[in-house]
Amino acid sequence: MQVPQDGEDLAGQPWYHGLLSRQKAEALLQQDGDFLVRASGSRGGHPVISCRWRGSALHFEVFRVALRPRPGRPTALFQLEDEQFPSMPALVRSYVTGRRPLSQATGAVVSRPVTWQRPLRRSFSEDTLMDGPARTEPLRARKWSNSQPADLAHMGQSREDPTGIEAFAMPVSALPRTGSDPVLLKAPASLGTVANSLRASDGQLQAKAPAKPPRTPSFELPDTSERPPTYCELVPRVPCVQGTSLSQSCPEPEDPWWEAEEDEEEENRCFTRPQAEISFCPPDTPSCLLGPQNRPLEPQVLHTLRGLFLEHHPGSTALHLLLVDCQATGLLGVTRVQRDNMGVSSGLELLTLPHGCRLRLELLERHETLALAGALAVLGCSGPLEERAAALRGLVELALALRPGAAGDLPGLAAVMGALLMPQVSRLEHTWRQLRRSHTEAALAFEQELKPLMRALDEGAGPCDPGEVALPHVAPMVRLLEGEEVAGPLDESCERLLRTLHGARHMARDAPKFRKVAAQRLRGFRPNPELREALTTGFLRRLLWGSRGAGAPRAERFEKFQRVLGVLSQRLEPDS
Repeated sequence: MQVPQDGEDLAGQPWYHGLLSRQKAEALLQQDGDFLVRASGSRGGHPVISCRWRGSALHFEVFRVALRPRPGRPTALFQLEDEQFPSMPALVRSYVTGRRPLSQATGAVVSRPVTWQRPLRRSFSEDTLMDGPARTEPLRARKWSNSQPADLAHMGQSREDPTGIEAFAMPVSALPRTGSDPVLLKAPASLGTVANSLRASDGQLQAKAPAKPPRTPSFELPDTSERPPTYCELVPRVPCVQGTSLSQSCPEPEDPWWEAEEDEEEENRCFTRPQAEISFCPPDTPSCLLGPQNRPLEPQVLHTLRGLFLEHHPGSTALHLLLVDCQATGLLGVTRVQRDNMGVSSGLELLTLPHGCRLRLELLERHETLALAGALAVLGCSGPLEERAAALRGLVELALALRPGAAGDLPGLAAVMGALLMPQVSRLEHTWRQLRRSHTEAALAFEQELKPLMRALDEGAGPCDPGEVALPHVAPMVRLLEGEEVAGPLDESCERLLRTLHGARHMARDAPKFRKVAAQRLRGFRPNPELREALTTGFLRRLLWGSRGAGAPRAERFEKFQRVLGVLSQRLEPDS
């Protein structure tokens, strides 16, 4: 688990609850203004501020910027939106004492910390919680007393018996309660209730033996050699029930296949005769956000998605989008069977070949679907004007995080810019004026940096070298190969056509370099399963058109949704 280090003891802060799930955090937040800081298990232990505001539970990921170690300065900076702080306690103090909103989009203000009532325990320093293998220490040996009734349970058992409680070793960060707590004397409760009550055992760590007799642990730990232990991994040991499995709404984080090294033999392979057209869309699996039969634009799902994106910093969202785009393009995660079937080693090469038609159509649909979803994020804000301006600012910041030199995901950048430049969004004069008034830096970045960059990329003249770019801009080449005519005067369109074909040739040639750059960008990254699913083409298709409408012809679906966005735009700012 990666817990941020700073000059102050984070683990000693009363509002820091350590590793805690979102559901358990929400149960602790009772009134508006309540807040706590937790380590998110789905985000690799990154700090998250959970609070309740206007009756809703909100979660904000704190972005950690690592610095090169130098004497006299912190090793990392922490930020929510703009201002950076040398430590997590400094960030929390600034927002609490100054009553500043955690984000402009929500206006959430925190004032009352939900403290964790720690029992008497060892003093854990932050380096105990650092990322790395779980440290195991045996529990302190308990003094046995023949006068205690509990000793009857150990009759005939040696004091050095390895099956005794002294030999039961486990990670320090996941000490289960083994004392005779009243909770454990009752009938087995549900896992969520029991896991909520677990803390480091005060009975184990006191200098004197507890007043009540100790009991053997009624919880067992699964194998934690592969991933860090958490409280929710404690499985009740119920002898009379076997084969019980815990159902989860979302899958466990998978192994980072995007970090796997590419075989040199695969990189240097020659073209072979293709066997079939290839699709890199992930297979349909049960969604953790949508039901099996969903309707278009379900309000509850939209509310969940809004909170999910607010919880993540634009830099984190950009890496999620880069990962999904690399998989959809066939740059990362290509299996040997897929390589054999398509005859080349990368989707960037397949896009330029005749049998890459299916992949080209999938990428076109992905680009347009992402752009529609981005426009909906703005046009779906029916609240005050500032809410829409904050949504515009969020898209601009995401585009900046995707640009060359940052995440370098140019297909993702093109989709976000497509949303911002969509006629239904660009006509919102009052909203854009509010953006320039309230978020001047974002407005200037959009006008002076992002728009010229996007224009150059569409004309085939933008940056495309591996290094600052992890995934090149493929939309112009895909449209051209699918028969779309190049707009503009004849002489300009011919030059643009030649630049696009020249760029496609270099793109296919440099596919191994792009793969290495993308893998380097994603090294050490652990995605949130829910956010990653929310950025896939299949999920967005079902979200926008429902489970039944998702199967309709592509042109018909996009035409209808464009009309829906037009109606929403007119409702927000009617024509005068």
